[in-house]
Amino acid sequence: MPDYDVCDLPGIVARWGNDPANLVQILRNVQESCGTIPSDTLDRLARLLDVPRVRIEATASFYSFFHAESHGAYEILFSDNVIDRMAGKAELKQYLCERLWLEPRKLSEDGLVFVDDTADIGLADQAPAMLINGFAVPSLDKSRIDLVAELIRARKPLAEWPPMLFEIPDNIRKAGPLAGEPFTPGSALKAALARGAEATLAEVDASNLRGRGGAGFKTATKWASCRKAEGEAHYVVCNADEGEPGTFKDRVLLNSYADLVFEGMAVCARVIGARQGFLYLRGEYRNLLEKLEGVLARRRAAGLLGKNILGEPGFDFDIEIHLGAGAYICGEESALIESLEGKPGKPRNRPPYPDTCGYRNQPTVVNNVETFACAARIAERGGAGFAALGTPQSAGSKLISVSGDCRRPGIYEVPFGVSVRQILIDCGAEDAHAVQVSGPSGTCISFREFDRRIAFEDLPTAGAFMVFSRSRDMFEVARNFTHFFAHESCGFCTPCRVGTSLLRNTMDKLAAGKGSAYDMNEMKHIMHILRGMAHCGLGHTAANPVVQTMEKFPDAYEKRLKRLDFEPAFDLDGALATARLITGRDDEWAHLADD
Repeated sequence: MPDYDVCDLPGIVARWGNDPANLVQILRNVQESCGTIPSDTLDRLARLLDVPRVRIEATASFYSFFHAESHGAYEILFSDNVIDRMAGKAELKQYLCERLWLEPRKLSEDGLVFVDDTADIGLADQAPAMLINGFAVPSLDKSRIDLVAELIRARKPLAEWPPMLFEIPDNIRKAGPLAGEPFTPGSALKAALARGAEATLAEVDASNLRGRGGAGFKTATKWASCRKAEGEAHYVVCNADEGEPGTFKDRVLLNSYADLVFEGMAVCARVIGARQGFLYLRGEYRNLLEKLEGVLARRRAAGLLGKNILGEPGFDFDIEIHLGAGAYICGEESALIESLEGKPGKPRNRPPYPDTCGYRNQPTVVNNVETFACAARIAERGGAGFAALGTPQSAGSKLISVSGDCRRPGIYEVPFGVSVRQILIDCGAEDAHAVQVSGPSGTCISFREFDRRIAFEDLPTAGAFMVFSRSRDMFEVARNFTHFFAHESCGFCTPCRVGTSLLRNTMDKLAAGKGSAYDMNEMKHIMHILRGMAHCGLGHTAANPVVQTMEKFPDAYEKRLKRLDFEPAFDLDGALATARLITGRDDEWAHLADD
């Protein structure tokens, strides 16, 4: 728990160097110590940081974990991922509310507890789960809910709760060269120093390592571009904002393989000439903060971080951990950098890209947790062995986060090129009917496509692998995802802000039995608008769950349609008219006619 006085705003600001770029961290500290961020606190922070109040307010209002009104001594947020719902989250939430005599989203009459939902918290393999004052509690059932209710009624401080409530196993079901083989801290750095920076970059290039966050950009190309970019400083940023529903492999890497991740960051720093690194840890992984800080301290004591690393003159590099505050969009690299700079996490216009103009407008490498772990293995062993595994376009292995209707949810490390069917066999999913690969923004495949392969040339993935049996309603799965995207849209661009809300509302209309074929065609119109006009990847992919389930599971939609005499077919003119209505723009639309 925080060790500073709840009213010591100057102390909190000083802890973060009186730097407005650390505003998100300052607000987190205020929230943790005070339980809220009241209006007068924003005024005081503006004076202490010497910035306009509107800047403080813009950041404080952007992130879902910040709030101006009290949520009591215990804030309980149930994970509302579709997997949590399948595991009985709604019933358990209602059961807790009954035990505590309160209504969801309302502070209890005694001012003690507040219960609400939040987005996926990275525990789909241990669903249903929840956050209590930011700390995750997995594998909920009525007995655990009873214990939580008793502890709250007794007003026990969270630090005195039974540790077993917060224990989160890794659930590694199948390990490979990344997670299944021993690693000695410092071995990759020693190999990189002996080899030299250019030769180490050449090994990363020879490995054909591609980013493990989903986009699959070649790692060596990004590092090389940053290395040659001019700037006053270079930075290394590890993207641990693992917000894609159904993904939890980065949580496991950070929990049990943090040395591998931090060493990969240090290898990158040696290659590009960086002295400062950041681990941007999603706020839902607050449980890991102290443990990770301990790993960093141990590495500093061992000469693996800090000045003259491993005795190499001039090799100075250290890592700082920044916590997110509940914003899925910060998984996008430029939005993450905006958040690191203390601003709302809204994606930047690109180009320029972070490798030439990133953190504080300096050259910056942003890579995923798994990517840095792979880079450490490559630096230690060379690139040839890594490239030999997988496929020509997708080298190495991939960590897959398996959840849903299977006997053995958890982490599976598989070589790229493995079939979906093989993963289903491994995890014990005998009745699988559909799989959502790479989360809501990825691809939904039906039972007819289980021979497709996990690879950038077929099914690219950030890691999520959500299994749905024949008993599941794929319309409700897609509806849950539309609510997620509408909630997580940053609001920066009109097509996404309006389009995701329209998708959500239309799916709700269909769910209520008031929709028609016209509404389904309107959702296709919205899809064209989002793909053609949205500012970033969130908007581009927000319609994927609806369009893909509509195509592959049409019965799930048809049974909800209200039959009308007139059911117009989809036409592009309607899409363009809707787009002009939303955006007010008549230009730059010709390319949609070619879709």
